[in-house]
Amino acid sequence: MTFRKKTVYLRDKSVLEDFYAALQGGYLDNVHVPHSDVFFVRAALQERTGKLFPLRAVESAMRKEGWRK
Repeated sequence: MTFRKKTVYLRDKSVLEDFYAALQGGYLDNVHVPHSDVFFVRAALQERTGKLFPLRAVESAMRKEGWRK
């Protein structure tokens, strides 16, 4: 079985809006929705550093450290 790579990433500042647009537009299967863990880690990083990291960068760093959803 082969899996297609998700081709659409949600924008950091409009995650919910992008999700609903994909749902309405019929291309939700192509959208990569980050796991809730990614949002929690990003919030913790922002609290500790004062910097808001992109979701994609946080998820990538988590995977490199061995995180799997």
